Amino acid sequence: MTDTSFILALDQGTTSSRAVLFDEELQVRAIAQQEFPQIYPRSGWVEHDPEVLWLSQRAVMNEVLKGAGGSPAAVSALAVANQRETVVVWNRHTGRPIHNAIVWQCRRTADLCVELKQKGREAVVREKTGLVLDAYFSATKIKWILDHVKGAREAARRGELLCGTIDTWLIWKLSGGTAHVTDMTNASRTLLFNIHTLRWDEDLLALFDIPPALLPTVVPSSGVAATCHLPEFGACEPPVAGVAGDQQAALFGQGCFEPGQVKSTYGTGCFLLLNTGADAIRSKQGLLTTLNAQTLPASPSYALEGSVFMGGAVMQWLRDEVQILSRSADAGTIAASIPDTGGVYLVPAFVGLGAPHWDMYARGTLVGMTRGTGRRQIVRAAEEAIAYQSCDVMTAMQADYGHPISLLRVDGGASADNFLMQFQADMLGCRIERPACMESTALGAASLAALALGWHTQGSLAARPSEKSFIPSMREDQRQRLLAGWRKAVSRATHWEEGGADGSANVH
Repeated sequence: MTDTSFILALDQGTTSSRAVLFDEELQVRAIAQQEFPQIYPRSGWVEHDPEVLWLSQRAVMNEVLKGAGGSPAAVSALAVANQRETVVVWNRHTGRPIHNAIVWQCRRTADLCVELKQKGREAVVREKTGLVLDAYFSATKIKWILDHVKGAREAARRGELLCGTIDTWLIWKLSGGTAHVTDMTNASRTLLFNIHTLRWDEDLLALFDIPPALLPTVVPSSGVAATCHLPEFGACEPPVAGVAGDQQAALFGQGCFEPGQVKSTYGTGCFLLLNTGADAIRSKQGLLTTLNAQTLPASPSYALEGSVFMGGAVMQWLRDEVQILSRSADAGTIAASIPDTGGVYLVPAFVGLGAPHWDMYARGTLVGMTRGTGRRQIVRAAEEAIAYQSCDVMTAMQADYGHPISLLRVDGGASADNFLMQFQADMLGCRIERPACMESTALGAASLAALALGWHTQGSLAARPSEKSFIPSMREDQRQRLLAGWRKAVSRATHWEEGGADGSANVH
């Protein structure tokens, strides 16, 4: 292994930490993964212990190095991809978090978002950030921690605290507390970063009452962001040379470098990104405008994004809470064992509905059941729900972009499910391609590092071989009937919680 140089990609997700070792040709040489606990203090609240998160990421990093039998000296660079809007606040002197990380799924700040909307603040937020006022994003989470942890706001004003999304927390740890940085893709998900000026915005910092000293320095996605100082690497100090939020990393890893190219990642949630190039399209359909991974000296590049909050996590719910699945991977086989759901629909709005609905007060709903409804119908309804939600987003994307989309590139754990991918192709009416390398998120981060190292050019990264294609085969009348049933089911789930009946949580 010492004859070859490697990039070690850290892929820190919502439910697990992964490490993937890539060689100079960006072929996977070793993988390790470790799940970590989810914390639910109250209904609709989701947290992670930042130290446990770091320990799990460090453990898989060391496992990959050990399993590959290599020397740390062979690691030329590290790369980081991460769950994006999840946020940590910690003491700059001790390095200790002052509160658990508040996860992107957490809805505790929904009422604050409604209050700001009622004050007419959403227009300026959308103009500057491309985002909507929703509890999904980081700014209200940071504000909540400062407001609810004793002495936190005073400590922040004295410059004693730092904050950041998970990339920032990992790089702080990797660098031994010497680097407080984030990349532009992660910054663009905070409600605090102006995606046109590419800077933290003073007006937005004032709106959320967040002292600027808390915030990290923003760096390009490709380039040396920090130097690693860990005992595992001895005297070696490899750079962190690629950083991107997981969805932008996956877009890059799928080779979607040209306007009009679109990918969907089927992970804990489902995230569709459409590259729009230099055009920062403002959505009229409830989608987000966000930054692509930035490589200097290129001009800013943008994407339209739609987020489905509950994707593969629906299968985890069936496995862990409902306990009608022994393994999430069994869902596709069970779903394919029956011809249809018998009219059953599951709307997995457990933490509200994302794009294009943006209803923070929607809740999970199971409808259409009869006496004959059983385990298989519910599992299939859960599988189909993932595809229906993604179809809602893709329909909105095509309306905003103004051009038909004929190809969707997919990745993420649930994209290995052949039943789900075929049903998705049928609902979208377009071809789906699944890549030969399923590690698109880690690959994207590693590719950004490879550019920084000079190992590859963007041209050499563009070709991504496909492993399997899925072609629509369903009759149009059947497709429309199923989609009509889905829309009816969604109408039953919306505005369920108190405070949402007036529609104030919606974009429209």
